[in-house]
Amino acid sequence: MAPVAVLTGALVLAGCGSEDGKDSAAEVSVSGAYMPQPVSESMAAGYLTVTNKGGAKDELTSVTSDVGDVTAHETVDSSMQEAKDLPVPAHGQLVFKSGGNHLMFEKLKRKPMQGETVTVKLHFTESGTVTVKMPVKSATYNPKTGH
Repeated sequence: MAPVAVLTGALVLAGCGSEDGKDSAAEVSVSGAYMPQPVSESMAAGYLTVTNKGGAKDELTSVTSDVGDVTAHETVDSSMQEAKDLPVPAHGQLVFKSGGNHLMFEKLKRKPMQGETVTVKLHFTESGTVTVKMPVKSATYNPKTGH
């Protein structure tokens, strides 16, 4: 009888939360972060994926780093433009990749070299600040092949 009571209690607790049974808060995580070694002394790009497993949307409002100024850029009609805020949909992703959305590092204080790690802080409306260690890869790095 005791195992049945424990199982019933666990099932009741699992149902607690929002009224519709779904997560009601944003739950962001970051994966696949990297920076190709910059060819310029003053500019670099960065790529990563923000995943939101929560039931509420979130928004990336700014990015900061100790190596220089960082802005988020989006590609609209094949032209690059700075984005003030980028949405991270509930149960969705915000992807930064070559040829699309990307992080632009400008006024570099130093040129990051392959093998180093750059610290980036992503600032979200709901999730607060998420610190990411971004490895510097070769200038020709391709995440699909790992080279």
